[in-house]
Amino acid sequence: MSDLPKFVYVNECGPREGFQFEKRNIPTPDKIAFVDQLSDTGIKAIQFASFVSPKWVPQMADSDAWVDGIKKVPGIEYTGLWLNLQGLERALGHRDKLTITPGFSLNASETFSKKNTNRSVAEKLDEMPGYVAKFRELGFEKLDIGVAVAFGCNYEGAISTERVMSLLRDQETRAKDLGMKIGEVTLYDTMGWGNPLQVKRLVGAVRDRYPDNSVCLHLHDTRGAAIANFIAGLEVGVDRFDAAVAGLGGCPFAAHKGAAGNICTEDVVFMCQEMGIETGIDLDAMIEAGIKAEELVGHPLPGKIKVGGNLATYRAKASAAAKAAA
Repeated sequence: MSDLPKFVYVNECGPREGFQFEKRNIPTPDKIAFVDQLSDTGIKAIQFASFVSPKWVPQMADSDAWVDGIKKVPGIEYTGLWLNLQGLERALGHRDKLTITPGFSLNASETFSKKNTNRSVAEKLDEMPGYVAKFRELGFEKLDIGVAVAFGCNYEGAISTERVMSLLRDQETRAKDLGMKIGEVTLYDTMGWGNPLQVKRLVGAVRDRYPDNSVCLHLHDTRGAAIANFIAGLEVGVDRFDAAVAGLGGCPFAAHKGAAGNICTEDVVFMCQEMGIETGIDLDAMIEAGIKAEELVGHPLPGKIKVGGNLATYRAKASAAAKAAA
């Protein structure tokens, strides 16, 4: 086991990952105000809009207005999601607010790939030249790659480490043929199948092949294992994680009936705080954002710390009471 990271970089994806999953319409001004609230927590990256067809994700019909409305805070990367080149072009229209990241990923499940992107895995890979051409035009020299549904699929069952590594190699080979180096590698537990041993095994395989590349984990808490998987990631040196405030969200195409949200941001920040790992995030401010998220969606959200509270606060009160009694 490697030493734990000294700092964990958290990418807040609740406004995108979470709101896309909600049936209740959230007004654009409320979405804008929510991103602005998150911007005051100390978070360094917020993904909050999807440039996709509103036919498939109605909650993202206002993505352009949403991006235009936020107050951009220096030092924060604001990003969006796209699933095709048309979506990328829409995102590029907001470069005054958005950071464009040169990313590409494949799904380990053919069934999910067709449901989520309307393309087979091979068809999606064949789109890479268009992306690389655009990213090179924008001045990028490295392409971040990833594999979604990397830990298991509700449609197709278990996903082997060999399958994930093969898809990463496919992306690496194609990118190099196009003159692009490989950057960060992201592993997505899209359907919440992962367990700590699996996380360590898969991250280990990625590290063996890409020892100089950073690894990011995108963990879902569908079956309550996300925080255990997060700690497993920490134990093998992963220091970059996607998370969603209050545990918002899930994938609309993942065939879930229960809670399918991403790992909860304030729970991650709390765990890091308790383990002596810095995040730069104000936990109390993130708890307030979690409470606001619950208000916006109109139903309970699964995050624990917004209910249980910040232990640092309880420790301070207990210490003050002990001094007063002395």
